[in-house]
Amino acid sequence: MRMSTKGRFAVNALIDLALREGAGPVALATISSRQQVSLSYLEQMFSRLRRVGVVESTRGPGGGYTLGREAALINVAEIVSAVDDPDDAGGELDDGLSRALWQRLNETLMAHMATISLQSLVDEQKAAGAAVEERPVKRAAVSPVAPAAKPPRTTAPNSVFAFGRSFAR
Repeated sequence: MRMSTKGRFAVNALIDLALREGAGPVALATISSRQQVSLSYLEQMFSRLRRVGVVESTRGPGGGYTLGREAALINVAEIVSAVDDPDDAGGELDDGLSRALWQRLNETLMAHMATISLQSLVDEQKAAGAAVEERPVKRAAVSPVAPAAKPPRTTAPNSVFAFGRSFAR
């Protein structure tokens, strides 16, 4: 039994989301850049998390994801089971003789993860001094294209030759 990479990334992404959701919905692109995880990989995970109600999505400008309920009511087992493939629970040693052992280990690990709330992980990060922005980073507003400014007209010579001719007059 081992904790999958997908499960670890999902837990880390939700800690990131929970730390910042007080300022409004959090865009996956910002989580992706902070966590150094592919945006398409996060989209797949958050789609599964949304289906089980762990997160909610908001569309449109200023949209993103928020927690589906309070962080204290979300546990790590719920996050991991939402994103992990159930066929991968036993690992490569899942033969007839060891299946019961791997199943018991998996159940024990899931029972332990069920005792760990997302809020406790967020509190640990805050206690460790995790940097959290108070306000969301504002996206640049798309403004209409301003007309190009006309270059200033000067009467000064624009070359050495024109400069020389200005003295000949």
